[in-house]
Amino acid sequence: MPKNVQHRPLHKPLPADKLYTECDTSQFDFKTTAGLEPLNEFIGQDRAVESVRFAIGMEREGYNLFAFGPQGTGKTSLVRNFLELKSKEQPVPDDWCYIHNFHESHKPKALKLPAGLGRPLAEDMRQLIEELLAAIPAAFEADDYRNRRQSLEEEFKKSHEESLTGIQDEAAEKNVAVIRTQTGLAVMPLQNGEVLKPEIFQKLPEKEQQERTEAMEEIQEKVQDTLNRVPEWEKEHREKVRELGRQATEFVVRHLIGGLKVKYKDILDVRSYLEEVHQDIVHNARDFLPDEMTEPQGLGALFKSGSGDASPLRRYQVNVIVDNCNPGESGDENAGVSADCTSLGAPVVEEENPTQPHLVGRIEHLAQMGTLVTDFTMIKPGALHAANGGYLVLDARKLLMQPFAWETLKQALITKKIRYESPADSYGLATTISLDPEPIPLKVKVILLGEPDLYYLLTRHDPEFRKLFKVAADFETVMERSPDNALYYARLIAGMGRDENLKPLDVKAVARVVEYGARLADDSERLSTHMGSIVDLVREADYWAAEKNSKSIKAAHVQKAIDAKTYRSDRIRERLQEQIERDTIVIDTDGERVGEVNGLAVFQLDHFSFGKPSRISCRVHLGKGAVVDIEREVALGGPLHTKGVLILSSYLSSKYAKDQPLALSANLVFEQSYGGVDGDSASSTELYALISAIAAIPLKQSIAVTGSVDQHGRVQAIGGVNEKIEGFFDICSSRGLTGDQGVMIPQANVKHLMLRKDVVDACRKGNFNIWGVETIDQGIEILTGQEAGEADGKGEYPLGSINRSVTIKLRATSKKAQRLRQPPKNNNGGKGN
Repeated sequence: MPKNVQHRPLHKPLPADKLYTECDTSQFDFKTTAGLEPLNEFIGQDRAVESVRFAIGMEREGYNLFAFGPQGTGKTSLVRNFLELKSKEQPVPDDWCYIHNFHESHKPKALKLPAGLGRPLAEDMRQLIEELLAAIPAAFEADDYRNRRQSLEEEFKKSHEESLTGIQDEAAEKNVAVIRTQTGLAVMPLQNGEVLKPEIFQKLPEKEQQERTEAMEEIQEKVQDTLNRVPEWEKEHREKVRELGRQATEFVVRHLIGGLKVKYKDILDVRSYLEEVHQDIVHNARDFLPDEMTEPQGLGALFKSGSGDASPLRRYQVNVIVDNCNPGESGDENAGVSADCTSLGAPVVEEENPTQPHLVGRIEHLAQMGTLVTDFTMIKPGALHAANGGYLVLDARKLLMQPFAWETLKQALITKKIRYESPADSYGLATTISLDPEPIPLKVKVILLGEPDLYYLLTRHDPEFRKLFKVAADFETVMERSPDNALYYARLIAGMGRDENLKPLDVKAVARVVEYGARLADDSERLSTHMGSIVDLVREADYWAAEKNSKSIKAAHVQKAIDAKTYRSDRIRERLQEQIERDTIVIDTDGERVGEVNGLAVFQLDHFSFGKPSRISCRVHLGKGAVVDIEREVALGGPLHTKGVLILSSYLSSKYAKDQPLALSANLVFEQSYGGVDGDSASSTELYALISAIAAIPLKQSIAVTGSVDQHGRVQAIGGVNEKIEGFFDICSSRGLTGDQGVMIPQANVKHLMLRKDVVDACRKGNFNIWGVETIDQGIEILTGQEAGEADGKGEYPLGSINRSVTIKLRATSKKAQRLRQPPKNNNGGKGN
């Protein structure tokens, strides 16, 4: 090495206190969580809380809410908490019922009633029908009715006989007889009071025959005229009988239904309905008579009601669709009746399975004689009915996965009506007798809970979405790590412990949970707001405390829960590490190599992630200045990885070849990589390999590298830094720590370090090292042990520096390329033969 090369010690690794930020237990003034006040507020979600509060309080059209964030951040709990408080301040909405339409039976009417009156009205109508079933037959069996009915029968019979008697008397005067036969009335000639036989009639003088024939024809016409009038007389008679029945029924119905009319006199719609019922019962009294009930007529009489009544009487039932005094019991005929429900407030409905029928209800059918029949009593409510006047909470993913459910919900919100329509009806495929119930007016606040990608997809692709869901609650995943928020963690744990009967945590256990929250946030200065993970950790720690018969949860139990959780998900990581240890996957952790460096990647498996070293190599040759990304060429490199390669190519040209063309080409590859590669976190690693290959300077294989690079050579932050460090540490630890091994990370990632205890301990002892670098020059010095070198005013680098070696190499290849491009000279001074 030339004498003017300046040696300097390697950059110092990070001190151990930078690798893990412990939670100071002195900030807590409690010994265990048993005495802490439970947390009654939501921490770290100020923006989301304000959005939820605004959406729930905003009464204008379209201000429904979409609350989005990762599962476990408390979306459901926060929304439920606000709804419970807000709903109690609002009045109980009206009850809704469906009743028979006496003019168009296939179009049942929707009946609105003050809260708490739907079920009583249904019960009153049931009792009314039961009473009428006894009272109407009794009225028809009364002596007064029987006597008047007998008088009508006798009057009809007498008038019929008198008309025939008059004809017979007139016929006798004309020697004509009217005789009853099996086929009706016959007209025959008489002589001396006896019917003439045909042969005797034929012997009479022709004139007399003619006179007698004319007389018989005249009588026959009168007989026929009388017979033609018989149906009319019978109709009049039946009408008189019916009128008599109506009078008897009217007396009974007026008496029994009068009390209901008085009870519901202040509700105009109910009064109108009761009047229609009154008139219909009077005109259809036969439906209440035993003979009629045993001989039901018409298609509507093919099935019985639940009480065994004949089907015609079902039209007098009241189908309670929404009963806001008995939430969850709508449609249940046996549900109780609440006397006072004013304290219940507005309904809050959470539909777990938001199919189209579960949202807007359905119309059931019965199979009878080869066809499906239905009526208004088979209309069943949906979640929109139950939430009408209140709030409906839905899972967005489940909603969008159900056919027709999303469009049905939007249509209901746009039209402000709940309309029954099955998918078969929408496509004209229904072949059964069905109904067209009157739509029910809708006033509801809908809250959707989902992932961020669903919100942004709907915003972009559904033009109606933004009109209907104008408020978004964006839930944070991290919050500031402060003493106050650490105490909130403790109070959250205390409240959960009381709710689930868990053991209290001592102060060190709480500190370990706080540290775990920082690790979940991948930031020593932040805490995770994914409370689902925190709650699960405490539950599992309680299990391990119980295994040790401990009365409280200690830090060791929390750590055991973390280790056990890792072990349950660690199979794939162990198999990969085993392949590296057995040299199936080649990863060197000692020695030096030119153009090879260990990069670091993160594998994400559901909730578990781990780091894996990858060997990146570079080969250079004379060429046109292209940096070939082999991963991209074989379609394994993603766009972000390709971007990183293009950036390092730009850095190389701008730093080392400003005044000359690059006459050197390079090939970069992830060795033994059989899957896709994406992300730019390996761009600095690839650049180190490229510089090493160009300058022919070996790199230490005991150091792994991660970090992206910009065009100016600044090393930029990446994700998964803790997992990446631990992944390389595990390989080095299994082979034996030497003190030379370590990981180089961007300086910007130092604040994210929350490493495992064994990694921190190894670094504290000097057996493992972690460096934070800001530039490529700093990194190359650590990897080579040589000075990178800084350019002077003329753009020249010091002799013996790495940058000088790279520059010299590129100049040499450029000159060689120029010589190869020049035409060869002949021995005749350029003259031809």
